[in-house]
Amino acid sequence: MKKRFVLFVTLMLSLVMLTGCNGNSNQSNSSAVSNTSGKDYSNNVSDKSVNDNSQTEKIINREDIDMDTILSKFDKSLLSSYDYTRLKDKNITLNVCNWGEYMAINQDDYFDVNNEFEKLTGINVNYKTFATNEELYSKLKSGGGDYDVVIPSDYMISKMIKEGLIQKLDYSKIPNFSYIDKKFVGLEYDPENEYSVPYTWGIVCIVYNKNMVKKEITGWCDLWDEANDNNILMFNNPRDAFGIALTYLGYSQNTENKKELEEAASALKQQKNLVQAYVMDEIFDKIGGESSAIAPYYAGDVQTMIDENPNLDFCIPKEGTNKFVDAACIPTAAKNKEAAEMYINFLNEVQVAYANCDYLCYSTPHTGVYNLFDEEVKANPLRCPPDDYLNEKTEVFINLSDDTNAYTQELWNQIKIEKSKSPWLVPSFLLISLALTIFLNIRRSRKKKQDIF
Repeated sequence: MKKRFVLFVTLMLSLVMLTGCNGNSNQSNSSAVSNTSGKDYSNNVSDKSVNDNSQTEKIINREDIDMDTILSKFDKSLLSSYDYTRLKDKNITLNVCNWGEYMAINQDDYFDVNNEFEKLTGINVNYKTFATNEELYSKLKSGGGDYDVVIPSDYMISKMIKEGLIQKLDYSKIPNFSYIDKKFVGLEYDPENEYSVPYTWGIVCIVYNKNMVKKEITGWCDLWDEANDNNILMFNNPRDAFGIALTYLGYSQNTENKKELEEAASALKQQKNLVQAYVMDEIFDKIGGESSAIAPYYAGDVQTMIDENPNLDFCIPKEGTNKFVDAACIPTAAKNKEAAEMYINFLNEVQVAYANCDYLCYSTPHTGVYNLFDEEVKANPLRCPPDDYLNEKTEVFINLSDDTNAYTQELWNQIKIEKSKSPWLVPSFLLISLALTIFLNIRRSRKKKQDIF
């Protein structure tokens, strides 16, 4: 009975959601986000790396190593002089929460980053994933996420700092921070660079199927083009969706101007009639499987999709785009801070960082990794976007005021509950719900007869 009730409630909730969702079904060495603190961080990295684990930055060149095995075979000789054994007999389990498919683990062609860390340190790694920054935030805010290391994005890091959800790092325990390009030190989301160590970065671009679109793709305007009707996928979260709409309209992605936000909401409502589905990670399968033609997505994932499907191509939007940085942080409630800092340092060992970067196809803030790139990778705009575009056409999300976030969410809710353009959608699902209800009642009646006889 309980299962039938849950099924019925689920069907009704699905019907409500579908009536409002248009029948619609997841971050180099180039210039990064600007340093707005006004401070000189030119010596910041080296100063914070003078510590009780003091080491000389290890320079590894392509010609000095076997590039054919660097991804598949973990080589201890490439490690820094860091002491990874000092917590070996402490029986520690480290809880790590990262984006899905965002580290070289359980992959045939790569050594397993977490397994190698466990063998090296004696520390067990309990690895979990999250799908959005907001999901991770909710877990930390509610106390439901018992994590020692998390890897959120820039604007969410700023929000977590403000709300006391992450703690300051002891950079003396993370000497490999010295590998981080100075362009990624002291950025808007962590201006004093006390809470985070950059992991990857990248831009949002457009991925599309060359055989399914009817004209040249040049920018965000193509996500509002009727020629792509019912073949467009759109991000299913307000920050990314409004960021695209605001850029399309010529406004800042970080605006707090209500009129501009309302214009963006109006544009998104107009676009909704063309959108096949609002999704996140599903973009990978829907575009890759050729059930949709065009979508915004993260450059690293777009590179992977193109490698797997030659019918796909990319466009870096002419209007501009979001540039993001994902960074490793330690929650305030973490129980194993020293082990967490050891793990973050391990992620920045040159071979480890290179393996993760190669697996993800994202841009890197790690100078040692960039040093190992061949010229083809350095010339690839998905992996290493051009400096002039980054400087002139990209913007990083910052943490907006609570009032703006609440108003944006309100506008987003209004967009999502707009009625579908299809007059058959609601009747169709009503019929399906009715049919399933009748079916369950018939089964219940038959079951009663069987029980009687």
